[in-house]
Amino acid sequence: MNKKDIANIRKQFKVNNDLLNIHEIFNVYIMKESSEIYHHQSMSFDFMEEEQQELFMNNFKKVLTGQLDQKLFELKFQRDVEDNSQLILHQGLLTQDTEEWKGQMLRLVEKMLKDKQYEMDVVVSFIRGEYMKPTKPRNEEAEESERDTVYTHPFILCSVNKTQDPKKELLFDYVQKEFKYNIVVDPVINLKAPISGFLFPCFTENAADVNHVLYSAGKANEPDYYFIEQVLNAEEMMTAQEDKIVFEEVMRKVAGDQINTTTLSNVYEEINRTVEENEEEEIPKLDYKDVEKVLKSSGVKEAEPEKVQEAFKTVINDESYELKASNIVPKYNSKSIKIKTKVADIAVSPQDLKYVRQTQLGGKLCLMIEVEENTVIEGFEMIPEALVQKAKDHEE
Repeated sequence: MNKKDIANIRKQFKVNNDLLNIHEIFNVYIMKESSEIYHHQSMSFDFMEEEQQELFMNNFKKVLTGQLDQKLFELKFQRDVEDNSQLILHQGLLTQDTEEWKGQMLRLVEKMLKDKQYEMDVVVSFIRGEYMKPTKPRNEEAEESERDTVYTHPFILCSVNKTQDPKKELLFDYVQKEFKYNIVVDPVINLKAPISGFLFPCFTENAADVNHVLYSAGKANEPDYYFIEQVLNAEEMMTAQEDKIVFEEVMRKVAGDQINTTTLSNVYEEINRTVEENEEEEIPKLDYKDVEKVLKSSGVKEAEPEKVQEAFKTVINDESYELKASNIVPKYNSKSIKIKTKVADIAVSPQDLKYVRQTQLGGKLCLMIEVEENTVIEGFEMIPEALVQKAKDHEE
């Protein structure tokens, strides 16, 4: 799934949307002390009060919110696994019987509890339904409605949420005219920040892909590998952060620990061009041969195929590994690169990195930034200073 595919389904999660039909919701309460199911309940989503539906809709949208390879991960199911979750989910998707559906989802919950101790009580919510996607864009002038013909996409979505203790509060009773201590023992289910979840199957444009599942982590770049491998039975993957670290280490192995801003800027520009050229297609990946070409064309003279291949083998122990191009470039048009010095911290975008230079002036190490207009500080326009001339005078 790409960003567009995810956005298409995420925006459907709103109350009274005739393009989304949630058949039922199945909630399972797990006790932290015993790691056992304390209670579970299934009901028609339409029978819930609208305010309650709204709470869950927002929760489901959060499961599908985040950057790919940071918070959201499209994972491939493992092959030849006993009690395979792919089969469990597929059977749950196809069955029309509520009891069978509940039984399949409870099998997944049992996987969550095996060899796992949660720090708090947890509520796991499953929904199954379908969303409809019009086959053509909306046309105000056409007699035929955009919803006369639609693609129908059945799905299962899971959201895992932690509970929290109720607040201890002091209340004032207007009727009795007395202060009262508010005693509430029921735990509060935090639907605002799901700690995990997934969507099955994945969707690419208008086709369902039952061989992949979209996993959602609680925090960016902090996937739960136990959930991925043991619960979903999905293959291992790399986060965007890990991809970036691998690329940086490969560069160090090839070019050394020192590099100038011009070369680094060229590297980012080359990779960003690759991303933009493939924006509407599958995310481009770079193997060691592609990385060698990028480094070579960016001015890294040491970039030879054998050296880059050896760097891949050393860093990740897999010379055939492919890096996702979008993962290894900082956000290109935003000030995503931080330059820290003892005097000041500077933020600059990758596309503007070429205007930053480190140089020697009068025997002193200086950081120079090329600007197109006079700089204003505290409302004052700075006066240009002839630092190069002063340096020469000092040397004489």
